[in-house]
Amino acid sequence: MTYPTLTPGLLRRRYKRFLADVELADGSLVVAHCPNTGSMRAVNVPGCRVWLAASDNPKRKLAWTWELIELPQPEGGSAFASVHTGRANGIVEAALREGVVSELAGFAKLRREVRVEGARLDFRLSDDRGEPTYVEVKQVTLREADGGGYFPDAVSERGRKHLEVLADLAAEGHRAVLLFCVAHTAIPSVAPAMHLDPRYAETLRRVAEAGVEVLAYGCEVVVEAGVPRGIRLVRRLPVHLG
Repeated sequence: MTYPTLTPGLLRRRYKRFLADVELADGSLVVAHCPNTGSMRAVNVPGCRVWLAASDNPKRKLAWTWELIELPQPEGGSAFASVHTGRANGIVEAALREGVVSELAGFAKLRREVRVEGARLDFRLSDDRGEPTYVEVKQVTLREADGGGYFPDAVSERGRKHLEVLADLAAEGHRAVLLFCVAHTAIPSVAPAMHLDPRYAETLRRVAEAGVEVLAYGCEVVVEAGVPRGIRLVRRLPVHLG
């Protein structure tokens, strides 16, 4: 997925869930839209460099959208994390169409946002015979002090409902997949966040035992001349269900 031209700044604060104050290079302070309804645990770090996309749409209340943050790492250097949860499906769709996710390669048709059993799942892939594979995508950006990645970053009843829907599909004989889009470039693996949402963690383990496939793929941010130009899935990561 290719970004529009991005502008750097320093994060000053995120507030009211959807707003962020960012200081630009010229010292001016702008209010950016924060496209993330979650807790943003460990990626809401004032003082870090962030990257904003500008819009010239006069109907928008805010001209800027917060896309990325650069996070210093304990082992040195920094990592990119995408805070824009709305990008995850686009990142995954591009990877699916390019065959990056080998476990899901070879489909004949892809449909987005499919309603199933009162819920909406992100993708329905069909093979040449019309046999479906249902895929739900979750973005992972939480890297804890132990170095591992975790999901969710707060209690997620909606996420748990998606797990139950996937389990019902698997019980009906369909292929059902949970795909973690790991949008933090320093996360090496993914595990359920038992310390934040034990009910989700327990449900994930149960549905995995019942036939739901659980995959995780890590992202790479493409940088040209010091500016992020795109983001893509590049590698499979281990999932530790405990």
